[in-house]
Amino acid sequence: MKSGQRPPLEEVLSSKGRVKILKVLAEIGELYVSEISRRTGLNNTVTTRHLVFLVKAGLIAEKRFGKIRIFTFQDLDPGAQAIKKLIDFWESEQP
Repeated sequence: MKSGQRPPLEEVLSSKGRVKILKVLAEIGELYVSEISRRTGLNNTVTTRHLVFLVKAGLIAEKRFGKIRIFTFQDLDPGAQAIKKLIDFWESEQP
């Protein structure tokens, strides 16, 4: 993926782990890695790998405070907004 260029949608949504992370961050807003890992049921290594991908895709942002890394859903990004709408719609349509 080139800098400033989004990956294909299929690549973003092809991983259950990435979708879980996007759902959690779209709902909560921002969390640190171990809390994302706990809420998604993924181990820290897998969670971190997906987070790096999602940061490069521009859907989430990373803030560092010493050793603590906080990840934030990019509410103002049009692609992130579209994914959040999809998540909200999909979750509201469940029986």
